[in-house]
Amino acid sequence: MSVDLVVFIGLALVAILSALGMLFSRNAIYSALYLIFNFSTVAVFYLLLTAPFIALAQITVYAGAIMVLFLFVIMLLGAEQTGRTPPTWWMQPLALSLAGILILEALYIIFTHRTSFPALRAAVGDLGNPLQIGELLFSNYLLAFEAIALLLLVAVIGAIFLSRHQRVR
Repeated sequence: MSVDLVVFIGLALVAILSALGMLFSRNAIYSALYLIFNFSTVAVFYLLLTAPFIALAQITVYAGAIMVLFLFVIMLLGAEQTGRTPPTWWMQPLALSLAGILILEALYIIFTHRTSFPALRAAVGDLGNPLQIGELLFSNYLLAFEAIALLLLVAVIGAIFLSRHQRVR
């Protein structure tokens, strides 16, 4: 087995365990944190594939914006207060094993790839190069980009309108 395959299998194990932790957690906050951890692991997969722009978008959009909104809704609705259960026997070993795998992989990457991190290498060809993506987005796909921006603006206005409380007279 090659070293890249071992790193991939380790990351895949972390991704699967964090997804299972998200599914089986009874606390909504812990589920959201497991999901953020899973999104971060997927971003590392993109870095291993030498696609730094997609990895950055994965972290920024999913683990950043969407999960912040999700946690905001959980806190706003008070969902973390419902049905508190004591921690079960599998939570601590799962957290420790995930942390151990992550630390071992980080140490391996730091000590074996000192000069060439996959995230720092230039993207190969047209794959994931931010300059080429920006040029395509603002030239060939400008109309679609502006249409999506308008739809997102309408969605935000609609969400604000729907969340307003009606005054009772």
